[in-house]
Amino acid sequence: MSRRRRLRRVSNWFAILCGLYLGLAYFALPALWELRERGAAVREMVTRTPQGIAGDPINVGLVGSRANVIRAFGLAKWDTADAVTLKTAVEIGESVLFDHPYPDAPVSTLLFDGRPQDLAFEKPVGGSADQRHHVRLWRTAETDPEGQSLWLGSASFDRGVGLSHDTGAITHHIAPDIDAERAFLIGDLTRAGVLASTVEIDGVGATQNGRNGEGDPYFTDGKAVVGLLRATP
Repeated sequence: MSRRRRLRRVSNWFAILCGLYLGLAYFALPALWELRERGAAVREMVTRTPQGIAGDPINVGLVGSRANVIRAFGLAKWDTADAVTLKTAVEIGESVLFDHPYPDAPVSTLLFDGRPQDLAFEKPVGGSADQRHHVRLWRTAETDPEGQSLWLGSASFDRGVGLSHDTGAITHHIAPDIDAERAFLIGDLTRAGVLASTVEIDGVGATQNGRNGEGDPYFTDGKAVVGLLRATP
């Protein structure tokens, strides 16, 4: 083989390798990373604390306007939670210590898609704010074919007040069976006659040894139940 032919072959192989490199580095691999990041974003069905610690999973959802959401919880006899302030923090402490009702007791802030909850509702158990059913809801950018908003939420049962396992701050601790709380909430809304239908979607995924932002353990089948709200008459 002549020297010229060898140089031509080497040149051809070099061009092929350069083409492969450019294709991988600037087209194929960036596309794969983009798909990976999209997948990670889709799978991130969990809330986070303001410090970035994984919180309670997303396990419920509603489709409807803000007014319909508020109306639905009102008919189901759930209360709107107060904002967290020094005054409400003192009031919730007095409620627990002296065993008197505080049906609008505040819930702590959790983030989903980088935003704090848009709405929060609760249903007390007993005579104080020590135990309660509660849910946080976030309005997403997604809508149904009729233009109604998709709200995603995290429902759990506060079994009592104690110290955070991570920070030592006073906080509520949740019961570990968050699927039971999902069923309780959807059941209350169904009995109130505000749901037209429900559908099950993928959530955080099956989890046996999860821990939320306060260090409380939880387990779940990893699904979220989304309810379509009936239109306001």
